[in-house]
Amino acid sequence: MRLVFMGTPDFAVATLARLAEDGHDIAAVYTRAPARSGRGMALRPSPVHALADRLGAPVLTPATLKTPEALAEFRSHACDVALVVAYGMLLPQAILDVPRHGCLNLHASLLPRWRGAAPIQRAVMAGDAFSGVGIMRMEAGLDTGPVALEAKLAIAPGMSGGDLHDALMPIGAALMSEALAELENEGLTLVPQAEDGVVYAHKITNEEARIDWGKPAIEVANHINGLSPFPGAFFEADLGKGAERVKVLRALPSIGAGEPGTLLDADGTVACGEGAVHLTELRRAGKGGIATGADFVRGAHLPRGTRFP
Repeated sequence: MRLVFMGTPDFAVATLARLAEDGHDIAAVYTRAPARSGRGMALRPSPVHALADRLGAPVLTPATLKTPEALAEFRSHACDVALVVAYGMLLPQAILDVPRHGCLNLHASLLPRWRGAAPIQRAVMAGDAFSGVGIMRMEAGLDTGPVALEAKLAIAPGMSGGDLHDALMPIGAALMSEALAELENEGLTLVPQAEDGVVYAHKITNEEARIDWGKPAIEVANHINGLSPFPGAFFEADLGKGAERVKVLRALPSIGAGEPGTLLDADGTVACGEGAVHLTELRRAGKGGIATGADFVRGAHLPRGTRFP
């Protein structure tokens, strides 16, 4: 099929690669414009942009899709279908109406649960037992369109947002490949989403990344794991040179009790509002490496009873 692909981050790369392997005619790839990153703050193309260049596919990075010029350019691709995977830009109705078979979106949740920007992180943070991916035909509403295919995946204890992201990525690519095969054979069935169970995965804010030790241990662990590796849940502590930010990348509920935020042992167990959490992976500000809880406590010379606010 002749298609337009629209995506930006690593999560979308596997799908674009699979579509190329399947032999589809990729008329154009839309992605976000190169952004400055790294120590030198050099302009770097998105992961999708980099793959599209290797594939020899035309790349477009418009700042908006709402102008007559953007609409005319999109129409010029004469595509059968547009495929959207974490593009990062809203598609106006005029764009949605262009492809012969509409626009299909790969969404990383079991809709209607976790519509919106951060479905993978929110699923782990909420302690969901399952997550998944689905292929949805896009409408003007936020992730409200009918769903064609879904794949379900259990969220294992201690699984981080990064782990779930990496597990869902190839599943989503295979599901999109299957959806296009069914679309070519005029066999893609779309089912409206249930009206009950709608939950929104709002964008993660910097403020909510701070760890609240006063919550129950299971909620603290889910919060930490869901935000790993990015943006990373954190606490601040004086480790000898004033207040310092420490990111916690993994944690598990543990046995223990005490005033919330109190270090209970040399292994990195911290008391919560109910129970305790074992901090298994941490990174100090300005330090490149990841430390275990025991290594962190030993390296920072923290005695049992230290309080983290």
